[in-house]
Amino acid sequence: MLHLDNAGNRRTGIALVTATTLMFATLDTTAKWLVQELPVFQVVWLRFAMHVVIMSALLAPVHGRELVRVRNVPLQALRALMLGVMTALNFWALQYLQLAETGAIQFSVPLLIALLSAWWLGERLGAQRWLAIGAGLVGVLLVVRPGTAGFHPAILLSIGNAFLYATFNMLTRRLAATESAASLQLMSAIGAALVVAPFGLANWQWPASAGTWALLALCGTCGGLGHYLVAQAHRYASAATLGPFLYQQIVYMTLGGWLVFGQVPDTLVIAGAGVVVASGLYLLWHEVRGR
Repeated sequence: MLHLDNAGNRRTGIALVTATTLMFATLDTTAKWLVQELPVFQVVWLRFAMHVVIMSALLAPVHGRELVRVRNVPLQALRALMLGVMTALNFWALQYLQLAETGAIQFSVPLLIALLSAWWLGERLGAQRWLAIGAGLVGVLLVVRPGTAGFHPAILLSIGNAFLYATFNMLTRRLAATESAASLQLMSAIGAALVVAPFGLANWQWPASAGTWALLALCGTCGGLGHYLVAQAHRYASAATLGPFLYQQIVYMTLGGWLVFGQVPDTLVIAGAGVVVASGLYLLWHEVRGR
């Protein structure tokens, strides 16, 4: 149920979305550590398996049967498949790229959603929005640096993930009209776990220590809570209110890369990320002003 639009509820929504960005930044930082030790598909599968077990235990007493109620089976199945593929692409890219690089590419998603809306939904974009999209794509090129020594082929995995994530977000908006937030996050995780299971088990290596198992549990918990909290945040505040606060995730990812891996992004990555974020915020402001 949506809450009334007032200052208190907006603050609650902002707090929830801030927690979401911390969860997702922690998820990526943990995954980057794990894929240095274990096969990527095994980490992806265990991330979803842990997600299912932990979130079922946390949410079943609250939501009961609603947790597993599916009203649109085909779209839920498609969303689960996309989530599994997206996570595999992201974790694979994290083997080779800095967290700041994958974060900068990820935040091109609002630009891609605008492009997909124009192409797929026939939405008309004014000159100012096209300029913002163009500027954002230039920012992506600053991060990617095609044709230079700074280019790493793994960036293509991150770009593929961004395109899928843009479509995933559009699909989530459609499903939100019929499916509960609890069901969306759990059923997608169950579907993704089933899709990735054959690949994860085929590449199985036993984690070397209890610490590795703890990190896998943390990965699943952050993924599940992140998806659940962002859905709850939108019940307290509008997307226009919450949108700017989502971009703080790139700060946490950059800090994680520096504190955990000793990686400091270079000037072009910082500049590119800044352009991408500024372009996304402009598109958000333009949409709010239009409404």
